[in-house]
Amino acid sequence: MTSDTLPPKPKRFLWIWLLFAALVLILIARNLEINFTTLIWGYQDIIEYFSRYGRPDFSEWRHYSALMLQTIAIAFWGTVLAFAIGFALAPFASLALTPGKISHQTARETLNFLRAVPDLMLALIFVSSIGLGPLPGILALGFHTGGFLGKFFSESLDRVPHGKYDAIAAVGANFPQRVMFAGWPSVMRETAGYTLYIFDRNVRMSSVLGLVGAGGIGLELHDTLRLFNYNQATALILFLIGTIFSIDYLSTFVRSKLK
Repeated sequence: MTSDTLPPKPKRFLWIWLLFAALVLILIARNLEINFTTLIWGYQDIIEYFSRYGRPDFSEWRHYSALMLQTIAIAFWGTVLAFAIGFALAPFASLALTPGKISHQTARETLNFLRAVPDLMLALIFVSSIGLGPLPGILALGFHTGGFLGKFFSESLDRVPHGKYDAIAAVGANFPQRVMFAGWPSVMRETAGYTLYIFDRNVRMSSVLGLVGAGGIGLELHDTLRLFNYNQATALILFLIGTIFSIDYLSTFVRSKLK
């Protein structure tokens, strides 16, 4: 005979989670020496500062548009360089294709090194050695994100069924032929999706690299903030946000079509 009574409701431990969250917050504040009292008392200064950005000045919108196009160009050519690096090193970093252990380890460590060095640091190095302008930004984005594309591409090549590689190798294909006729055609869609994602990411980062002198709209934004031209800075920020949103939606749309 079965009972008609319902099982008891599970106990809610919301207060335990709240206590745990409060404890973690206290530990973070103590470890990082965050003073919440100073933050609370300084809210008026924070509000007053952000109020300076309330009147954007679009009088030089043509100049801002040209700078935004330069920023997109930096991201584009940086992505082209990153694609070239990833395309060249990925077959050697792929376990399924690499011709030897030494080449595999060399390619893999090279990609790890490129990913490990932040693009902002690379931009500072190239600006110091080359000078101000778009070229340091292109090189910084290209080398850093080339490490990511190389890793993504090599993992995609590893997921190709080994039967394709074995079949083309059985008819006498050498290493370049196995890469070009069995490897890349099998991962073309993934390759395009990863490249679009990196381009989307590079558009955002190219504006940040401009703050250290690597050209584009970021350099102009840095100058306006340094001269306290908040109205012009607001216009530049809005230009940047609108462009990033547009490219993000376009990139998402293209990647969805590729899938």
